Amino acid sequence: MRERSYQALSLMAIAAIAVGFTVATTVPPERVQGEFAKIMFVHVPSAWLAFLAFGVTMIGGAAWLIRKTPIWDRVAAASAEVGVFYTALALMTGMIWGYPVWGTFWDWSDARMMSTAIMFFVYVGYLALRRSIPDPETRARRSAILGIVAFVQVPLVYFSVTLFRTLHQGTTVVRPDAPIDPEFLRALMINLAAFTVVYAAFMTWRTRLARLEDELEETEAVADFEIAGSGITAPNLEEAPDHV
Repeated sequence: MRERSYQALSLMAIAAIAVGFTVATTVPPERVQGEFAKIMFVHVPSAWLAFLAFGVTMIGGAAWLIRKTPIWDRVAAASAEVGVFYTALALMTGMIWGYPVWGTFWDWSDARMMSTAIMFFVYVGYLALRRSIPDPETRARRSAILGIVAFVQVPLVYFSVTLFRTLHQGTTVVRPDAPIDPEFLRALMINLAAFTVVYAAFMTWRTRLARLEDELEETEAVADFEIAGSGITAPNLEEAPDHV
C-alpha cells in the first residue's frame, strides 16, 4: 500500500468522525434521557467494533495456524490492540451514560458490564502474552490459540442481556420491533459506519507498523549473530612454530 493510500484512508477516517459527530449533535434530545442518550452514538459503535476486532483476531490466529504466514499474525495482533481500545471506550462511555440515567457509574451485578470488563482484561492479557515471548513463531502460535479461545466471550457478552435480566437494557437495534426512534437509528448507523472506517485506518497503520517491527527484529537478530561470531577467527597455520 502506497503512502498516499495510507494518508487518504486517514483523511477518510477523520472526515467520517466529523460527519458522525455533526449528525449526532443535530439529533433532538431523547424524550426521557434528554441529551445523555446521545452517548449511545459512541458507546454502541465502540462495542460493536470491539466485537468485530476480536473476530478478526480469531480469524487471523486460525489463518496463521493453517498457513504460518506472518501477515496473519500481524493482523491478529493489530486487531486485538484496536479491539482493546474500542472495549475501553465502550466501558468508559457506558459509565458516563449510566451515572445520570441509572444513578451509578458501575453495577457489579450487571451481566453486560461484568462480562465486558472480563473480556477487556482477557485481551489485555493476550497483548501481554505477545510481549512476553521473544521467539516469533512461539509467540504467534500461542497467541493464535488464545485469540481463538478468547473469542467465546464475544457471544457471551452480546447475549448477556438476554440470558440475565439485570440493570442493563436488553437488545434494541436488532429486534424486528426495535423501540428506537428512526432519527436516532439513522444517526447510530452513520456513526457505526464512521467507527468502522476508523477501525480500518487503525488496522492499516498498525499492521504496517507491525511489519516494520518484525523487519527491525530480524535485522537486530542478524546483527547480534554477526557480532557474536566476529571474535572467532581461523588459526594461521603458516605462523605456527615448527616442532622438532
